[in-house]
Amino acid sequence: MHISLRAGDKIYINGAVLRVDRKVSIELLNDATFLLEAHVMKVEDATTPLRQLYFIIQVMLMSPADCENAREMFRSAVASTIAASQNAAFAAGLRDVDRLVESKRVFEALKAARALFPMEAEILAAGRSMSPTAAA
Repeated sequence: MHISLRAGDKIYINGAVLRVDRKVSIELLNDATFLLEAHVMKVEDATTPLRQLYFIIQVMLMSPADCENAREMFRSAVASTIAASQNAAFAAGLRDVDRLVESKRVFEALKAARALFPMEAEILAAGRSMSPTAAA
């Protein structure tokens, strides 16, 4: 796999953080878990249930040697998020993310969670646009 980075970019590979000082192209020749800086969520951006799940999965990916606490936190958070979801498609997507995490396919789980961001945004926007009388 070829990855191109610009000066100052960071990449997270198997728990290590690398920053390049100039434009560079790297090739990963074996299986490695990596995350580009553009896909790293800051803790202050984990403002919704799905984004919090994404952040927890990200922690598992970035610190693979000590991710058991994050895995336990994920199990609890995903179960409560699925239970609270009233949208069948969103709940099904969360169950897919859960299956990927449980099968230790963390990078794929992260991608699947990110793909649910637009759906969560629509659900949250619809909930905010409900009038108090319609919600009752």
